[in-house]
Amino acid sequence: MALLARMVACPLAIEVRNGAVAALPGLLSDGRISAAGHVAVVVGPGLGEEVVAEVKPALENCVVHSVSGGSVATALGLVDELREGSHDAVVGIGGGRTLDVAKYAANQAGLPMVSVATNLAHDGIASPVASLEDDDGRKGSFGVHIPIAVVVDLDYVGRSPEEQLRSGIGDALSNLSALADWELAAEDRGEPIDGLAAAFARSGAESLLRGEDDLGSDAFHRTLAEALVLSGLAMAVAGSSRPCSGACHEISHAIDALYPKQASHGEQVAVGALFASFLREDGLFEPLGAALRGHGVARVPADLGLDDEQFGAAVAKAPSTRPDRYTILERLELAEDEIRDRVARYVDAVDR
Repeated sequence: MALLARMVACPLAIEVRNGAVAALPGLLSDGRISAAGHVAVVVGPGLGEEVVAEVKPALENCVVHSVSGGSVATALGLVDELREGSHDAVVGIGGGRTLDVAKYAANQAGLPMVSVATNLAHDGIASPVASLEDDDGRKGSFGVHIPIAVVVDLDYVGRSPEEQLRSGIGDALSNLSALADWELAAEDRGEPIDGLAAAFARSGAESLLRGEDDLGSDAFHRTLAEALVLSGLAMAVAGSSRPCSGACHEISHAIDALYPKQASHGEQVAVGALFASFLREDGLFEPLGAALRGHGVARVPADLGLDDEQFGAAVAKAPSTRPDRYTILERLELAEDEIRDRVARYVDAVDR
């Protein structure tokens, strides 16, 4: 009998544990990524420099590149630097912006990329997507190769600010709303759902939805890290951000456009996901709201520094941010007065 299967792009190695950074040189050599450590290490401000100091004695042949911010211009500047040298791989060390710059530059330079995350603010640590800002500060998403290896050291994650953890929680939990929107697209437009991608996205999110570990514990950090990694794999399997991006991300993109740098990406998509769940009336609203409340993650516009009118304006603009995406917002096609009414009822329902 013939065996039919498909090839799924995923990292060669995923290390989520205490002390994972110290094992980075061995991972590079044993994984045949770079036997002699001829790698370009990309580091941003913050803990990244501390990580470099820890591993550099064992990576004598590495070249360190410092970057700041998460813009296309920064990434293109790094591409030029990479092309001037000879490297086996790019090792990005830091938070989301630094990793996205490293992913994009490595992709453009034709090099594999190792992702070393020092915080868990969003699901970019293992995704085939780089989110970068243009010269006007507007964010865009760029398809890149998935990291060849992912390293999350729980010792460093434990030192990150709680607001970064809450952002990561919001990003991971929003998958549940994105998947519900995908199911709407399948029902209304016949859009195919990739079951494997959906399983990856759902399992990571539900581990947080049902989990009871303390926000500051290694156990919780491991669960969150694995949920974010599974989000990245879900996008790689689907070939798009569809399993992790629905009305929640449309609303967040609209907030970014109308009120730049208002709040973290993860908390914006958390509020967007909860509002979308309220609109769908699909049973997700209560458990999702309880999980967000339990971890202190944003739930209403005021938590993002927005009033109801501003949030309503973002909801109205949201569908235009992803014209190809079908969600509850596209199904309902709410008029402005209807949006105001739904937002008011939503805020009242959350506050009860």
